[in-house]
Formats: sequence, structure tokens, C-alpha cells
Amino acid sequence: METLKWITLVVLLGCYSLAISRRIRLSLVSLSSALLLLLAGALSPEEAVNSIRWSVLGLYWGFLLLSLLFSESGLPSLLAHRLLRASRSPGGALLLLCSLTALFSAFLENVGVVLIMAPIAFELSRRIRTSPFLPLISVALSSNIVTTVSMISDPPALLLASQTGMSFTDFYLFRGRPGLGVLSALGAAAGLLSLHLLHFRRLGGRVRVEEREGRVDYSPLVLFAAGILLLSLDPRLHLGPGLIGVGVGVGSLLLGGRRAKRMIREFDWDSLLFLLGIFVVIGAAQNVGLLEDLARELAGLRLGPSATLALLVWLSVALSSFIDNVPLTVLMLPVCADLGSSLGMDPLPLMYGMLVGIGMGGNVTPVGATAQVFACRMLERRGHRVRLTEYLKLSLPLTLVSVSVTHLLLQLLWL
Repeated sequence: METLKWITLVVLLGCYSLAISRRIRLSLVSLSSALLLLLAGALSPEEAVNSIRWSVLGLYWGFLLLSLLFSESGLPSLLAHRLLRASRSPGGALLLLCSLTALFSAFLENVGVVLIMAPIAFELSRRIRTSPFLPLISVALSSNIVTTVSMISDPPALLLASQTGMSFTDFYLFRGRPGLGVLSALGAAAGLLSLHLLHFRRLGGRVRVEEREGRVDYSPLVLFAAGILLLSLDPRLHLGPGLIGVGVGVGSLLLGGRRAKRMIREFDWDSLLFLLGIFVVIGAAQNVGLLEDLARELAGLRLGPSATLALLVWLSVALSSFIDNVPLTVLMLPVCADLGSSLGMDPLPLMYGMLVGIGMGGNVTPVGATAQVFACRMLERRGHRVRLTEYLKLSLPLTLVSVSVTHLLLQLLWL
């Protein structure tokens, strides 16, 4: 078993290193890594199939097809026009776009939001005559910075609510103190402000907004609203997000009519296959006990409350940069409970800190969160190679500011 753990660790690190370098096709990297782990016996074919989050893939498939339909509807041009009219400056328009993305992502699946906002980001970059890198990556970062703002914003938040019995409103006021949602929102606002100060306002100048002409097709917006409504009602309908996503995808193809074949050809199959392989790789790491070993080591450190909180926050940031947030959250919640018991303290602030690190930390690398994977692939498909150093100039300050502010508030209000 120890040999298998080392093999899995080497394959895991190699997989993410190659993915971050973006020198080899992403799907080839993850699927080859998954195949190596299957051949090594890190998990069985049945366990590999069970480790894949099929509902997530179905959701992404549907909303990505909708994004293709949305981009040709005239709506991105209309919304970009309205943003520029409201702000009159490129930096202000970008800040408004990112703020809207963060607001929507606090209550909706963040990848779906990014896929809908992406055409607006591209249109905005065309109008202000700049590279689409800054608008699109900023949108992706904004979507992932709010994963703990509400109970329904991301699966880890739901896992926390399930573990602690928290209700939707408990995310904002719990035990007489500001809840995780409030603290996370303040951290996210600080992160967006840092983006504006460091990058957006450098665009400078004012934009002359001419009167807009052109036909707008609102049918993709209607389909988007229907998909979101079904997702919000799913706790009662029990359809599952995957089935809803597939329905949105089929609806997009039907609305596309003659464009359906071209939409299928232009679909980003590489990113979808990359995610499929990554689910298997992370499933193998969990199956051989790598993540359990990490949890056991943390529980044996016996640090004080403040030091333990800091360790959990920033270790979660580091791990979330390359490990899927769902299995990491499942594993770390009981670890936080055990650490709280050993320190004689309420484990809730430790759970809060861990979740903040896992949620916001996914922004650090281009493969740390699914939204980033899709955003980078969209850029590459338009001829813009995403360099890690270029990406880190945006992601690191945003992550450090947002996590630091939330960590400080947790320390002051909950310890």
C-alpha cells in the first residue's frame, strides 16, 4: 500500500505540473494519468467510474452549449454596451462586470455563470480594444471568490450546512455573530477592490459609447432563466443538476437549429475530458489514503486555536490549488471537528477557515477550479496562450487579499 501511495502521489504531482504548464493537451494529461493509476491498481474500474461527478459534467456540457448560443444572440453586445454606458470608463465597466459575476455566482453554479459572462467579456475587450485575457480571467476569478457567500453557492458550502445543521440564514447570522456568508462577502469585496486598484484602473481614459444597432435574440436568455429556475427548485424536484444541464444543452441545440452541428464542433471537448480524468486521479488519491494521511498529521500537531486556524486556512488554500474541493471538504470537516475537541474549543471557526481556504484558494492556479479551466481554454481557442506568470499576476493578489481579510475577521469575531 505504501508503494501504491507513492506512485499515486508522483502521478498526481506530475499530472498537475503538466496541466499548469499547458504545454500538452489537457485531456491527454489527465486521461493518461487516470489510466496509469488504473493500471497500477490505485483504484478499480468500478471505483473510477464512481469517482466521476457525472452531474457536474452534465451541467457543464449544457451551459457551455448555451454559452455558444448566447454569444451569437446579440445579448453580449447589448450588455457590454449597457456596462460601458453605466461606467463610461473601461476599468469601471470591468469592475461592474466582475461584481455582477460575483453576485450571480454567490447563488448559482459558478461555471455556468462564467460561461454566460464570457461572451460579454470578449465583447467588452473588443470595444475597449484590449486583450481578452484581463476581462475573462477576472470574470473567472470573481465567480470563484464567492464560493462561501451562501449555502447554495458551491458543494462545500452545502457540505458544511449538512455537517452542522445550518440553515440558509445561518450563513449570515449565527449564534449572535456575523456568519460565514457575511465574512466571505467582505473578503470578496476586498479582493475585487484589489483587482480594480492593481489592474482595472490602469486602463484609464473614457470610452465614447455610440448608439447601438443590431437585432437581439432573447431565446437564450429565456432558456438560461429556465435552467436557473430548475436548479433553484431542484431540492424539491429531485431532478439532479446533471439532468438539468443536459436539458439545457439539448434545448440549446434545438434553438440553434442549423447551427447545432457547428456548435457541437466548436464545443470545448478537451476541457470536459480533462475534468473527467481529474475526477479519477483525485478519486485514486482518496482511495489509497493519501488525503487521510494528511488529515492524521494535522490532528497530531496540537497547536493553539489561532495557529490552528491559520494553518487550516492557508494549507487549504495551497491544497485547493490542485485538489478538487469536494473530496477535500469531505475529508477536512471531521478533521476540524477533531481538532476543535482536542483544543477544547468550538470547531465551527476552524470549519469556516478551512472552507474559506478551499473556496477562494481554487483561484491560485489555472487548474485550481473548473471555472478557471474553462476560461483559459476559451482564451487558447482564440489564439491567446495563457502563461502561468501572467495568470499569477492576477490571481495571487486577489487570493491573498480576499483570504487575508476573511481570515482576520474570523480571528477577531469567532476566536
